[in-house]
Amino acid sequence: MLRKIRIFLEMIKFEHSIFALPFAFMGAILGSVVVNGHLPSWAQIGWITLAMIGARTAAMALNRLIDRAIDKKNPRTSGRAIPAGLLSIGEVLIYVILSFALLFWATWNLNALAMKLLPIAVFFLVIYSYTKRFTWACHIVLGITLGLAPLGGWVAVTGGMTWAALVFFATIVFWSAGFDILYACQDTEFDRKEGLYSIPSRFGIKNALLTARVFHVLTAIGLVGLFVMTKLSWIYLIGLLIAYAILFYEHRLVKPDDLSKLNTAFFTMNGILSCVVFLFTFFDVLVRRL
Repeated sequence: MLRKIRIFLEMIKFEHSIFALPFAFMGAILGSVVVNGHLPSWAQIGWITLAMIGARTAAMALNRLIDRAIDKKNPRTSGRAIPAGLLSIGEVLIYVILSFALLFWATWNLNALAMKLLPIAVFFLVIYSYTKRFTWACHIVLGITLGLAPLGGWVAVTGGMTWAALVFFATIVFWSAGFDILYACQDTEFDRKEGLYSIPSRFGIKNALLTARVFHVLTAIGLVGLFVMTKLSWIYLIGLLIAYAILFYEHRLVKPDDLSKLNTAFFTMNGILSCVVFLFTFFDVLVRRL
């Protein structure tokens, strides 16, 4: 059983939770401070954490199930657990059901609006894996899915939405879509051969990299907008400068004729960025309340 769990966690890349989870916490902290005038409770943070674990686990497990035939054909992904025979379809389905149950349970313990919006979140968690079969805008759908993390954190502690919450949502949409475009560059030829859709396979790697840069410029603008709308201070701005430097370095790592550093640009840089922005936001809020 422990071996199966280890294989499952490796299959869904559990460590990649670091992309969205810090922004869910950031949405909760900003929403609670801006709307309620105080930090969220430990109980709220706990339920948000469980909801995020359930949502991401369900989404990634579904992705591996839905894409198992494609993964088997792709040399880069043929060693994944399902095509390699390490996990059965039935076993992964059990994990999916348990993950959705965890998401439902955690959301139930937050507030009424979170429960009302849950079907929308589930829709995007499920539909993303199908989008590359019919549209090169699949990256934006993934962005919307990850963008629900900060929006969900905000709704979870306030029971409502504001313009600042929506700006934060849009910011993470462009950030996520941008790095997903970078990640898709490594499968450009395979996607074309199999008739799959992505911005790199449709418009070429050079144009895909340019699109990712534009999306990340919009991310930078959105983070400044969040600063203005939530009245954060210079501490947050220091974090933004570091985040901008990370984005710039990320795009320096990936070139149309050299994708050898793609994994560093995709995982390492974006994982660091999300943690940096969250930590400086948290310190900003904490220092001003002391």
